Amino acid sequence: MRKDSIKNTRINGEVQKALSEIIRTELKDPRIHPMTSVVLVKVTPDLKYCKAYISVLAGEEQARDTIQGLKSAEGFIRTRLAKMVNLRNTPEVSFVLDQSIEYGVRMSRLIDEVAEEDAKKGKESQERSQTDGNS
Repeated sequence: MRKDSIKNTRINGEVQKALSEIIRTELKDPRIHPMTSVVLVKVTPDLKYCKAYISVLAGEEQARDTIQGLKSAEGFIRTRLAKMVNLRNTPEVSFVLDQSIEYGVRMSRLIDEVAEEDAKKGKESQERSQTDGNS
């Protein structure tokens, strides 16, 4: 099975939905932040390993705690995953903190700030050129 085959893509989607459901409804660990989402899942073609990219809408420390809580619950999560998704092998899940959303928000904010500064400088230079033209 190729890495980007339709079958593998479908398996990735099913595992992602199942992991989201397990994290949202079945885990009771207080370290796991309620605003945790599974952004992407990559299951290897042999179905033995799985990387789950996790996004946490909270501070950096809470995100690390959430990943720690998920890592400590890997056995339970794998057992529940085996019951929810019917696969030949149930993959070993490893959780990776995905900060791309936070990075995108930060970059967007920086771009907005630069654009605002440019607009202010543009107005100031326009005002200066108008006052110089009038004298």
